Amino acid sequence: MRRLIGTLLLTCWASAVLAGAQQYEPMSASVRAALHEAVSDSRPQVSSFKSPLEAADWLAEMSKRLEKRIPNRDYRIDLLRSIHYEATRAGLDPHLVLGLIQVESAFRKYAVSSVGARGYMQVMPFWLKVIGRPDDNLFDLRTNLRYGCTILRHYLDIEKGDLFRALGRYNGSLGKAEYPNMVRNAWQNNWGYSKNPELASNSN
Repeated sequence: MRRLIGTLLLTCWASAVLAGAQQYEPMSASVRAALHEAVSDSRPQVSSFKSPLEAADWLAEMSKRLEKRIPNRDYRIDLLRSIHYEATRAGLDPHLVLGLIQVESAFRKYAVSSVGARGYMQVMPFWLKVIGRPDDNLFDLRTNLRYGCTILRHYLDIEKGDLFRALGRYNGSLGKAEYPNMVRNAWQNNWGYSKNPELASNSN
């Protein structure tokens, strides 16, 4: 038990220290417009799973892993559905996004970093102006996930699919290995998933 508590405290501490800040970079009007369109899509959230059975299996497994951090089951399931939806919508692996959230905010909805990054995915407020939606609330669950996933997708496109460099941009630590390695470790060790238990990574 002490070891588990120590691990959780270390994770939270590391998140607070390493929650960085996306850096503002000048971008063309066409890129701004594409980002605005991606964030502004207000269609109702639908299932991003291939089947109800896949949804039930995935949600049950991920919910079990997230229970210690978020005890409220209904809220936990809503968060997981939204993470899966927004990640899939942006062409990202939902398990990568779970790992990133663990490192960035330790799944704290109202987390604020020392430089002002907000919410689960620690989105910097300057993005509201860049994307042209100044009234958006970055503490809103789906808004935060929409921005975070859209921004990571944007960085992946800039880096031509290089996840190491894209994660560095996301954290404001481009070229440094510490943050990308932490996200990869959280992704692989805590959020890896396979329907075959023998192939799945260990849960936290």
